[in-house]
Amino acid sequence: MVMRRNWALVLCFMLTSVQLAASEVIESTHLVGFGEAKYPSNFPYFDYVNPEAPKGGTVTYAQVGTYDNFNRYATRGVSAARAEAMYDTLFVAAADEIDSYYPLIAEKVRYSDDYSWMEVDINPKARFHDGHPITAEDVAFSFSKFMTQGVPQYKVYYKDVKSVTTVSAGTARVEMAKPNREVLLSLVQNLTVLPAHYWKDKDLGEPLNEPPLGSSSYKVVDYKPGQSVTYARMKDYWAASLPVNIGRNNFDTIRYDYYRDETVTLEAFKAGEYDVREENVAKFWATMYEGPNFDKGFIRKEEIPHQIPQAMQAFVFNTDSPFFSDSRVREALNYALDFQWMNKTLFYDQYQRTRSFFQNTDYEAKGLPSEAELAVLEPIKDKIPPRVFTHFYQPPVTDGSGRIRAQIRKALPLLKEAGWELKDKVMVNVKSGEPFIFELLIYSPSTERLAIPVQKNLKQMGIEMKIRTVDTTQYIKRVRDRDFDMVSAGYGANPYPSPNLLIAWNSKFIDSTYNTAGVRDPAIDYLTEKIADNQQNPNALLAYGRALDRVLQWNFFVIPQWHISKFRVASWDKFSRPAIRPKYQLGQDTWWIDQEKARKLPEKRR
Repeated sequence: MVMRRNWALVLCFMLTSVQLAASEVIESTHLVGFGEAKYPSNFPYFDYVNPEAPKGGTVTYAQVGTYDNFNRYATRGVSAARAEAMYDTLFVAAADEIDSYYPLIAEKVRYSDDYSWMEVDINPKARFHDGHPITAEDVAFSFSKFMTQGVPQYKVYYKDVKSVTTVSAGTARVEMAKPNREVLLSLVQNLTVLPAHYWKDKDLGEPLNEPPLGSSSYKVVDYKPGQSVTYARMKDYWAASLPVNIGRNNFDTIRYDYYRDETVTLEAFKAGEYDVREENVAKFWATMYEGPNFDKGFIRKEEIPHQIPQAMQAFVFNTDSPFFSDSRVREALNYALDFQWMNKTLFYDQYQRTRSFFQNTDYEAKGLPSEAELAVLEPIKDKIPPRVFTHFYQPPVTDGSGRIRAQIRKALPLLKEAGWELKDKVMVNVKSGEPFIFELLIYSPSTERLAIPVQKNLKQMGIEMKIRTVDTTQYIKRVRDRDFDMVSAGYGANPYPSPNLLIAWNSKFIDSTYNTAGVRDPAIDYLTEKIADNQQNPNALLAYGRALDRVLQWNFFVIPQWHISKFRVASWDKFSRPAIRPKYQLGQDTWWIDQEKARKLPEKRR
């Protein structure tokens, strides 16, 4: 990193351990939210790319469902595939480290050591697709647009930002009403820069029927509403030679075709209708990846191991539902998922049971709380389940036979304590006499296959779970409106306890669709806020992260499902890729068309 030392510009952002005087200002070419940056300021390219990768060719992907607009930020409707990548951001995250960001639209930043302000210098070469320069005015406009017309959680999360203004055409300044390192860094790292001259007369919350003016390496060149969308690589893309882009974005054309369900989509892949498929259905992977194109070697089937942090995929309870406001009911229903039987019978023993909201990380709570965890839990001891202190959480384990009598014997007393009882083999509410009938909302037939065994086991408890399948548009609307009892959804993977946990769990963000379970819990508020306040204290984060994991586990907001620590990938054998895969991604944006391989394929897939 090139740094100048004078009265104001000292030290690099990476040297977080150095104690800075209050009057000092830090200048840096990159931003690090956690740990230290791997790459210096003069790095030529990421380690996981091939800088000599040839450009060219077409790749076609598949999407299940449909789309009805091109605005990723609309508060209604379903946006087209890749719509979130139409715009560049100020910085780009590296895919082989956690929370480190390197310049894209931005060139460098300056900020006070107390994080009360930051100035961002814009690369003078930065352009939108119409050739209009990207300026500080666009940065200020974008923040204002998201604050006034964006989703509610944006306004709440960035409430401590006093202003985003222009110092000059090439420099934007962020001022904090209340100094906050995490919020300041998050804003500058992740802000999508919109073209003010395009969006000034449009509502960001409303759908767009045509592609907007963008700024990234690809633009929409063709589309059929709800059926397909095609992107072409910008041959004159201003940022193509920046270190963050070398060896990436190698395809000339990227196309997405839409299909009505997963079965049809897989058959289309086998017939050569598209190029790459990452499989999520165990049965498909075990039984359906066969046929003439596999036999001839045209299609390559791979399992690529990884240890990437895993999302908490689960059946998620809406705690606003009168059925699921009581944690004892939620715990009881956990006994209806017989993972051992499902893994053997349905998944061909491919999966592991997910048990943590920090799966595959050091922050996963294991054993009983450590002394450090006990210390952070003490202030909220009376607000959390007692078992947090006395028991190691583990989802129910069965013998795999498919018979769950032992599990039912554990579930019924919990339901009785919560005010439910069996009458004529029907679970009814003791006070109202209302039968226990609720709805699982889904949008994929493959999810229904996974839900039916749970449905049958619940029936043995006298509980009726109706499975309601809707299209993706209706599903998204109902989730946004919190109009559901249960969904099969999930919480994103957490490589470390970050401030993003506020959006998923803190009650101040209850209007956010990321808080799927509708959690309003003072203990969880306390822990997530402490996590946000301790981002520069690794030891504290370890204790707070594991403590939060325990509290979430013992509140039974979800019925955990399963995960697999490998990519299941099939592709028509025309791709080559770098020798090193990015640690935290599959890295398809680093692949390229290998013409020698492609010539051996049927003409349709070359």
